[in-house]
Amino acid sequence: MVTVHLSKREKVFEIGILICLCIFSVIALIPLLSVISISFSSSRAVDLNVVTIWPKEFTFDSWSYLLARWDLWRSFLITLLTTVIGTSLALLVTALLAFPLSKKEFLPAGILMVAVVITMVFKAPIVPYFLTVRSIGLYNNPLVLVIPHILNPFNLIIMRTFFKQFPKDLEEAALMEGCGYFRLLFHFVLPLSKAVLATLALFYGVVVWNQFQHPLFFIQNPDWFPLQIKIRQFITDPNEMPFVESIMDINYNERTLKSATVVFAIIPVILVYPFLQKYFVKGAMIGSVKG
Repeated sequence: MVTVHLSKREKVFEIGILICLCIFSVIALIPLLSVISISFSSSRAVDLNVVTIWPKEFTFDSWSYLLARWDLWRSFLITLLTTVIGTSLALLVTALLAFPLSKKEFLPAGILMVAVVITMVFKAPIVPYFLTVRSIGLYNNPLVLVIPHILNPFNLIIMRTFFKQFPKDLEEAALMEGCGYFRLLFHFVLPLSKAVLATLALFYGVVVWNQFQHPLFFIQNPDWFPLQIKIRQFITDPNEMPFVESIMDINYNERTLKSATVVFAIIPVILVYPFLQKYFVKGAMIGSVKG
């Protein structure tokens, strides 16, 4: 193992960077801890504003009320299903497009890459985009939660760059043995691309899970509301909690319920991220070094 000796200036620089990262981490963590604490605190403690980053008069009452609501679970299942399907389709479509674009023998690759870059620079205006989506039958259609997210130009470029660095000898050997391009992609390239696949799965998954604009514009049926829209309705609509103030023996209020709802929405992402973290930096870096 090669030992790297840092100069005094480099050590001071690393310590300074570490201190700054710790400060920024604490700043980012405090609001989350505050919301979690409020969700587990009593209504009296919250009303008195004595809750900081640790629950006061610890109680599960807010969560008991929240987890008993079927409409919230329905929105959660819709969001979970669209995230799984949307992420899987997005990875498939991105791989099917990135693989030929990474090959020099694919003549239209240059023109297609120009088109991809144009979509990154110039975004569609909202009104024409709305009219286009409605004209193809996606208005008030749950497919609008999936189809618009199945291809992202930035993620496409990352995967294309990753494929360009794939060992040529392995591909040539597979092709000489009679392996076609589709078999080469699905049996050799993708199984060896776990790092970039996990990274892009996280990118796509977070976008689909947190989507707000598309369902807000295109979904009118409350039965198809995803979790983020349901949370907005839960937080902003006073009719969602009509009896909270009228019952005297409850130990929650609107603030504790709203905090519990926010935590409920971010728990899945927090649980999934540690499993993908080991691939995250490697996949993003490998896919963005060469163009």
